[in-house]
Amino acid sequence: MTKGEVVELLKYDAWASYLLLQGIERLSPVLYEHDMMANYGGIQGTLSYLYGIQRMWLARWTKSQAQEPLEVILERDELNQRWSMLHAELIAFAESLTDERLAAPSKYRDHEGTVRVQPLWQQLQHLLNQSSYQRGQLALMLRICGIMPPETDLVTYFRQQSLPAPKIGPLARS
Repeated sequence: MTKGEVVELLKYDAWASYLLLQGIERLSPVLYEHDMMANYGGIQGTLSYLYGIQRMWLARWTKSQAQEPLEVILERDELNQRWSMLHAELIAFAESLTDERLAAPSKYRDHEGTVRVQPLWQQLQHLLNQSSYQRGQLALMLRICGIMPPETDLVTYFRQQSLPAPKIGPLARS
């Protein structure tokens, strides 16, 4: 995996998360907080888990000591701001990498304290895979709540990126 691919996939992750958050904003506070008996409760619990896990991985990679607790509970009014900042940090981190750094072994401690060593690209791929999985869980929960989730497939993102800019003004009809 190259630096360019990692950056593009993190931009996709930010795009897909943003679309999903738009659907979540349409929920009532009761449905947002409702325990749906999923792995992390409901929508609030799953979003909070996903945010916390992404924050944890970024802290591992940047060796940051200022980690937010993994168990952070995201309130509805802070979703977009917190996620926007986190995605910007993840993308900035990826843009600072080199292909060599991505391929090199990278050491970290897992949640049980065991030292692990894997190429950085594998850790990033894991983060992106986990994000897609949790977005799928959130999409199902939105459907259960009566809200059609947005289409967040990777191919949809790529198709949108390859579209020409829309024409604006009097020539738009030509």
